[in-house]
Amino acid sequence: MLMETINGRLYLIPVTLGGNDYTTVIPEMSVEITRKLRHFIVEDVRTSRRFLRMADREFPIDSTVFMELNEHTRDNEIEGFLEPLLKGHDTGLMSEAGLPGIADPGSKVVSLAHRKGITVIPLAGTSSIIMALISSGFNGQHFTFNGYLPVKPHDRDSKIREIENKANGGCAQIFMETPYRNQKLLEALLSVCRGDTMLCIASDLTLPGESVRSKTIAEWRKEIPDLRNRLTVFVMQ
Repeated sequence: MLMETINGRLYLIPVTLGGNDYTTVIPEMSVEITRKLRHFIVEDVRTSRRFLRMADREFPIDSTVFMELNEHTRDNEIEGFLEPLLKGHDTGLMSEAGLPGIADPGSKVVSLAHRKGITVIPLAGTSSIIMALISSGFNGQHFTFNGYLPVKPHDRDSKIREIENKANGGCAQIFMETPYRNQKLLEALLSVCRGDTMLCIASDLTLPGESVRSKTIAEWRKEIPDLRNRLTVFVMQ
């Protein structure tokens, strides 16, 4: 008589937002579960290995399976990432952005896992997006995460105007940019937006240089911060 294979569980693993001390931002229970896993779907293998070694100096990296999921991964490759789970192996999904599934391709794995009947378990950790919202003083009951704005100036400016209209209607608007393009985005915001529109700039959350400030666009124009190479989330209302 053949025994039915019990699926493994897909754990959504929290990581730090760039700091080296996970104990200040990730609960010990989340870390303890992570230490026991030997299969991981990750956005970047190198940084994932570094995090695991930080959490456990004796973590068996060489005997651990890493499957890389990023912007270069084709959709038809993702199903193969679930093979360890379908064979009964618990697997961790790890992002570069604190928690997987937001502003990264991890959501595709989670969606497919649900369709395959695989149990999905989120572990507690940090999300720069939620941290920026709750520290902005803006509407936490009605908000939208817009992800990354367009790169081309004309398209970006049009998107900013669209976001500003929604923000002025009472719905907080959250968005972000890659660190090396932060300053260009800020310049566009200060040029396009009305003076009385509120903007929160939350940079380097949980890191030593953390700063969170909410001011009007007119006030930001008088004191323009240097956001180059800083991990930043913007919130508008």
